[in-house]
Amino acid sequence: MPAPDAAVFARLSALAAIDNPRDTRSITEVFTGRVLGEVPVGTAADVASAAEDGRGAQAHWAARTPSERAAVLERFRALVVEHREFLMDVVQAETGKARWAAQEEIMGLMFAARYFARVAPKLLSPYQVPGAFPVLNRTTVHAKPKGVVAVIAPWNYPLVLSIGDAIPALLAGNAVLVKPDSQTPFSSLAAAELLYRAGLPRHLLAVVPGPGAVVGKAMVDTCDYLMFTGSSATGRKLAQQCGERLIGFSAELGGKNPMIVTRGANLDKAAKAAVRACFSNAGQLCISIERIYVQRSVADEFTDKFVAAVEAAKLGAAYDGSADIGSLISQDQLETVSKHVADATAKGAEVLTGGNPRPDIGPLFFEPTVLAEVTDEMDCGRNETFGPLVSIYPVDTVEEAIERANDTEYGLNASVWAQSKAEGERIGKQLRAGTVCVDEGYAPAWGSTAAPMGGMGISGVGRRHGPDGLLKFTEPQTVVVTRFLNLDPPPLVPQEVWQRVLMTLARGLRFLPGR
Repeated sequence: MPAPDAAVFARLSALAAIDNPRDTRSITEVFTGRVLGEVPVGTAADVASAAEDGRGAQAHWAARTPSERAAVLERFRALVVEHREFLMDVVQAETGKARWAAQEEIMGLMFAARYFARVAPKLLSPYQVPGAFPVLNRTTVHAKPKGVVAVIAPWNYPLVLSIGDAIPALLAGNAVLVKPDSQTPFSSLAAAELLYRAGLPRHLLAVVPGPGAVVGKAMVDTCDYLMFTGSSATGRKLAQQCGERLIGFSAELGGKNPMIVTRGANLDKAAKAAVRACFSNAGQLCISIERIYVQRSVADEFTDKFVAAVEAAKLGAAYDGSADIGSLISQDQLETVSKHVADATAKGAEVLTGGNPRPDIGPLFFEPTVLAEVTDEMDCGRNETFGPLVSIYPVDTVEEAIERANDTEYGLNASVWAQSKAEGERIGKQLRAGTVCVDEGYAPAWGSTAAPMGGMGISGVGRRHGPDGLLKFTEPQTVVVTRFLNLDPPPLVPQEVWQRVLMTLARGLRFLPGR
């Protein structure tokens, strides 16, 4: 089954919010290198125009009830289900990932639309809190949209990390500008097309492809809030730029995620699941596993089982379910993985399996690779590879595993396999990571859309998913109505007497609930 034809990509390209494009960029099929289509390259002027249109549309959108906005997203979710095969084709063509990894994006988009559409009416409803002086004051908190939200999305999960982040921003009453990665614009455009078909006003969501130095900077300079997914280094720069303008910022950034396997764990299950945890999307996943700490008494057995499971996984280029692991996305990624492997082996690491590019399968394929004897002096020891490379470390005790898992600047995701669920949970609570999966790698935490998702340390700021994933796109506004009499003394009551009355009232408030 081939990728969609050129006419499909031409149709999607026309949806980009770019007027009279001066330049275009060729987007290639990762599996083969052939050109899929051309996409217009945006400018700062395109961003300014899209933001102006968005502000005009946003006022009308925000005036609609949260339930009305949620109905649009429910229709969108139904369209995603209906057109899931087409969406997976586009994602695979742009990224080179295996079919099952592309389906993760479809499911993530479905989960986000379903969760936020269901909770938005309640979370966005005004609510009352105790006033300064009950009866005299009625205090209500309102959730006001930010205005125009920018979403700068990465190439590794270009569908769910672009439109998936736009969904809660839209439900909160905002307009959204999406800058997809220059390598993967068609995934965002394909989902945007379905949003328009679901009834979303066209100017409310604009996809502006283009380089980060131009389009991304213009969005930061123009919009009222930024959601970013990408590297920790870029996240730092964007946070500084947002700080200059005093606008809100949230980000999911890099990870050097650990897995812990203890004595008594089900090694067969752990080894099999570790293949998915380490090599989903060829390891190009912020929450994938790159370090495995195994208690020494079971380290050899686990390693044998894991290596065998890795070697049994099929590396392939296919638009069906026949491949377990897909391609890297670019020559840069291929070179990074190759350099990390070469550096590690030159400094004494042992390749247990893999370690080689596979041009016989496709131009950017690299074997899933497992290393032993990795040290901190090696490039892959402490730095994120973001590719199909994982290192195994035997440890003497569980306490050592926890200490070494936490010995990193990152803190995004972790996986624990122990003798019992209770022990796994006990270990997980001691790990410095935004999410921890017990007896799995990453997918259950990602799929638990009602729970916050994000990183500690240099792995992120703020959270996606959960109530915070919606409310971060709003400004809380407190409105207090004073009734009966205000804080001026009533007629004929001296000021000093009135102040004693107020103090008496204030002292008595400690007995009221909510104080």
